This record gives sequence, C-alpha cells and structure tokens, in this order.
Amino acid sequence: MFFIAYKDFLYINQIAMEAYGAILNIVMPIFVLLFLVEKVVEWYRGAQVIRGLDSVSSFSSGITNVVKDVLGVGISVITYEWLVQRVALTHMPANSIWAFAIGFLVVDFQGYWVHRWSHEINFLWNRHIIHHSSEEFNLSCALRQSVSSFINYFTILLLPAALLGVPTMVVAVIGPLHLFLQYWYHTQLINKMGVLEYILVTPSHHRVHHAMNKEYLDKNYGQIFIFWDKWFGSFQEELPEVKPVYGVTRPVRTWNPIKINFQHLWLLMQDAWRTRNWWDKVRVWFMPTGWRPADVVEKYPVDSIKDVYHFEKYDTKASRALIAWSWVQMFFNYFLLAYFFANLVNIGSPGIFYYGGFLFLAIFAYTELMDRNPYAVYFETIKSALGLYLIYQSGGDWFGANQNWGAWMTYLVTAYFVLSVITTVFFVEKEIKLTVAN
Repeated sequence: MFFIAYKDFLYINQIAMEAYGAILNIVMPIFVLLFLVEKVVEWYRGAQVIRGLDSVSSFSSGITNVVKDVLGVGISVITYEWLVQRVALTHMPANSIWAFAIGFLVVDFQGYWVHRWSHEINFLWNRHIIHHSSEEFNLSCALRQSVSSFINYFTILLLPAALLGVPTMVVAVIGPLHLFLQYWYHTQLINKMGVLEYILVTPSHHRVHHAMNKEYLDKNYGQIFIFWDKWFGSFQEELPEVKPVYGVTRPVRTWNPIKINFQHLWLLMQDAWRTRNWWDKVRVWFMPTGWRPADVVEKYPVDSIKDVYHFEKYDTKASRALIAWSWVQMFFNYFLLAYFFANLVNIGSPGIFYYGGFLFLAIFAYTELMDRNPYAVYFETIKSALGLYLIYQSGGDWFGANQNWGAWMTYLVTAYFVLSVITTVFFVEKEIKLTVAN
C-alpha cells in the first residue's frame, strides 16, 4: 500500500514539475520584456533606477530560485493535502470560482505572516535577506528570491482553506500565480495609484517595504492585498518628504546570490559558536532579527549602515566590456535554463539534479568575476570542465540536445565553455589583477 502511494506521489510530483517548468518558460520572457520596458522608461525620463551588475545579480538569483523550486528541493513539515484529509468540513469542486477565490485569499494571508515573521525572527531572516539585498529598487530585484528556504514550516496557516475543503490542486495552481503577481510593483517609475492604494499592494507600498529608513523599516508585509497590514498594524504610507533608501542595514557586499543566501545563516552559526553564554547559543536563532549576544558584539563587530542617507553603495570597478560579458553569461545560462525546463521529463532523474547543480556552479563562477575575485578563473574552469565532462560522458550530447533540438546546441554549449574560460582569464589578468597592482 505504501509503495503504491509513493509511486503516485512521484507521478504527481513529476507532472507538477513539468507543468511548473512549462509555465516558467512562458513567464520568464515576460519578466525580461517588462524589465526592458522599465529600462526604456528610465532612459526616457532621465531617471537612474537600474545598474548593470546589480540587475545581472538579480536575474541570476531568479535563475537559482526557479531551479531550486522545479527540483523540489524542500521539505514541508505539514503538507496541505495531509491537512485537508484530516480537517475538511466540506469539499469544494476544483472548478469552483469560490475555491479559487478563497484559496487565493488564504494563500495571501499565509504570505503576509510568513513574510512578517521572516523579518522579525533571526533564523527566518536568512530565507528572505536575498530579496532585500539590492541597493536599487526595480523590476529585476523582484527576482531576488531564496534558495536557502529548504523547510516550509507554515502550511498550518492554510488551515481556513483546508477547513472549507479547497482542493490541493487549486492551491498548487494559486501558489506560482500568487508569486508571479508580485513582480510588477517592484518599480520606482509608477507613482501612487488612487483607489487601488486602499486594496492592493502597489509600487508605493512596496517601496516603503524595501526601504531601510527608520520611518519605513519593517512595514508593509502584504503581498497582494494591503489590508492585512492595515488590520495587523504594520502599514506605513510612503511619505513625500522621506525618499526611500534601499538595501539592508548590514550590507551584503557581493553580487553572488548564492553567497547572499547564506550570509546571515553563517553569521548566526558563528555567533552561536563564539558566545560563552549557553542560553545565548540557543536563543540567538529565535530572537528578533539582528540580535546578537553581547560578548560577541563586543569582540566580533559586523559592518552596518549607521546613516542610511550617507553610505556608499556596493559597486565594483568594471569596464563596459566586463559588464557586457556579465550580461552575456547571464543570458546564456538563461538559455540553458529554458532548455532545462522544456526537457525536464526527457532529462529525467538524476540528470535534472546534475543540470541544476551545474547552473548553480555557473552562476557562482561568473558572479565571482563580477565581484572582481581573481579566483573566478578557477571557478569558471571547474564549471566548464564539468560541462565538457558531462557532454563527454553522454557520448557528445548535452542532456539529449542532439535528439531534442539538434547537434548545433551541443556544439554551441561546448564553444561557450571554452570561450568563458578564455574570457574570464582575460578579464582577471588584464582588468582585475592590473587594477589591484596599481
């Protein structure tokens, strides 16, 4: 009986994974197009809301997040289906508009509290810091999503939907839709929106949320509806006399999204190890975000922004050629991502995990170059060597590309691996090391 149930679980998971990949291949180009529209509007207005390397970092973070989601690398302490089976008072049909309306409202309610707790509890902040790490605010920073949230503790917040018997499939459809609808309001180029300000989360509301001004810090947690903040006392209107300043008060100082995802966790681990107080070793994880043991604060201070109006944004000296190459790297890996999502079932397991791991390594490598790390050469070489080895092991084929898309793709990928190493060596030797020496 267990074996049959487990087979059913694997089948459902495979179907969901394939569907999610197909949806992402539709949605991601739309996100890129809207970003380009924002760039054109920025240029037309003479505004400055987009920086090249910052946006490359943001898009790269989005790639890592969707790969993690599609691979299903995570554990739910309680699954929604388990909850429905045990507490449902009635059962709603999956094609009911009320099932979708109630499900959407409850998912948004859950989103509000998970979001709020991620700001208020030390160990939960690690899963959210990536989203606030950009010191700009534009559409690309919406893609800064976590790869460090391996465990879902909060399915219990969907209890109202479970009680009313909203089907699991409905909640599964609402989940990604709810996430994608949070993209559009990450912009400085849309002002207040009249009556919508009372109902929906708007760009104005979300600018407040991303700001680190004392007037705005830790406000406006809503994801689609703003009334949760007004009901639960966390609402703050954008003030005309207080221009939002974006980022986190402990700046991340890197373009590498994988490093950003685990910076706070590493700090908590160090603090728990270093403090001499055994009670502090336990409570450091559950205290308000930013709290550190007194003995650790004194001996191991960390960089923090004291005056949000006078600090130097993270930037790296990069030529136009290096910035352009960073965009090329990101878009080529996005191309590899599109192939990945289009052929998930054909690639199969464990191939999809090799592919996903390769994409993580590729992003780590080129964002280290963006950070002007001379060791980027070694990361890039390891990545390309691994890619060439995977092609060799499969008989000269990039994860079935010869059959699915034609041999030209394997040739293209092979050429890219060689070119990426040569180009990285060039930038390290001619730009990074030369600048350090001078």
